[in-house]
Amino acid sequence: MKKLKVEELRKLDGDVPVLQSVPYGLQHILAMFVANLAPVSILAGVAGLSGASTALVIQSALLIAGIGTLIQLFPLFGKVGSGLPIVMGCSFTFLTVMIGIAATSGYGAVLGAVIAGGIIEGILGLLAKYWRRIISPIVAASVVTAIGFSLLSVGATSFGGGDASSPEFGSWVNLGLGAVSLSTCLIFQAFAKGIYKQLSVLAGLIVGYLVAVVLGMVDFSAFADLKLFALPAFVFCGEEFVPVFDPGAIFAIVLIFMVSATETIGDTSALANSGLKRDVTDKELSGSIACDGFVSALSGVFGCIPITSFSQNVGLVAMTGVVNRRAIATGAVIMICAAFVPAISTFFCTLPDAVLGGCTIMMFGNIVVAGFQMMGKAGFTQRNIVIAALSLSMGLGFTSVSSIFVNFPVLFQDVFAANCVAVVFVVAVVSNLVLPKDMSIAGNEGDAAAAPAEPAEPAAEDAA
Repeated sequence: MKKLKVEELRKLDGDVPVLQSVPYGLQHILAMFVANLAPVSILAGVAGLSGASTALVIQSALLIAGIGTLIQLFPLFGKVGSGLPIVMGCSFTFLTVMIGIAATSGYGAVLGAVIAGGIIEGILGLLAKYWRRIISPIVAASVVTAIGFSLLSVGATSFGGGDASSPEFGSWVNLGLGAVSLSTCLIFQAFAKGIYKQLSVLAGLIVGYLVAVVLGMVDFSAFADLKLFALPAFVFCGEEFVPVFDPGAIFAIVLIFMVSATETIGDTSALANSGLKRDVTDKELSGSIACDGFVSALSGVFGCIPITSFSQNVGLVAMTGVVNRRAIATGAVIMICAAFVPAISTFFCTLPDAVLGGCTIMMFGNIVVAGFQMMGKAGFTQRNIVIAALSLSMGLGFTSVSSIFVNFPVLFQDVFAANCVAVVFVVAVVSNLVLPKDMSIAGNEGDAAAAPAEPAEPAAEDAA
């Protein structure tokens, strides 16, 4: 068998044998699997879907995430998809608004809004060259940094056991399990050789899972009465999945699609910067946003919620340096297969939260560092410092005390009160548009600050 070389994994189209690429694709899927299904399960419960309908929606979530990932990796018609190693999944960003729509207008109104909103975002993505310039390097860097900070609490919550209201949250068993997974990741990063170093997260997940099995923390009851094979459902397969095109619901979802596009811009920029060591191109950004939109519309056709780029996997790329499209495509194929074989998705869902938290906490930190690196590359001019400081302080600060939005309209609160990325994006864009181009501090310090800092090489690169 041909020996796999590390440098091939760090090329978009490196020569990586299919069978040897499977662990790297599997690593990406395990990193996002639970987070991909969680918003679907939450919304299905709120919407009152039957158990059978919920299972169909979960199958659709896996199928569409796999299809969306393949389109991002290998663009359709050269325009829909970025051509970058982006992994797609169901987004929490839409959850609050969708819960409100489902409660007042039913699940069909959610699907109708997703289909219409996805088409609108897809068209805007194709036209990105006409509005892309408002997303300057410092705006993109601020958004990426905000994404990283917003995910730190997600990683910490998983590390503690997943459900903060549970009496077991933060127990020594959960913390110990998270520590085992994290320690395994770090040991692989420090001592593994060659291609195995890039499998540190997979190793942490496997070791943590085995320890959880020994401790009796894995619930296998979900495997009872599983079908061997099942087809995902189209919207017309049952009354619950018939789309309703309500104008109010569509307007609310379109606003959230704009927020999602912001996150996609940040993820795509961070991935190009940390994984490929270069700036993202207009074509890649346009294709990435278009894929988000059009594939989300397809998701609605399958009775599912919108999908978007997963920041977890951007952090994984920054951590391991693996950007090979063929390797990550194997993960997409695994997701598609899981959509037709319920036992596969059920197995992945038995992964304890603490195990996942131990592996993801450092990945999310890598996104923060990638944002800092992008800021350094943009240059620490006085103007850039003001944009970054103002947008991050308002975005992270205001959303940490969301009651500050109490006097705003409900729709405004739904979009911004709990979404620091949206606030950072709006403040950064407005600041970038209104601040004078020639801002400088006293004396000659502004000239010195204007020189871009040399971005630091990521740990994964050094480790190679």
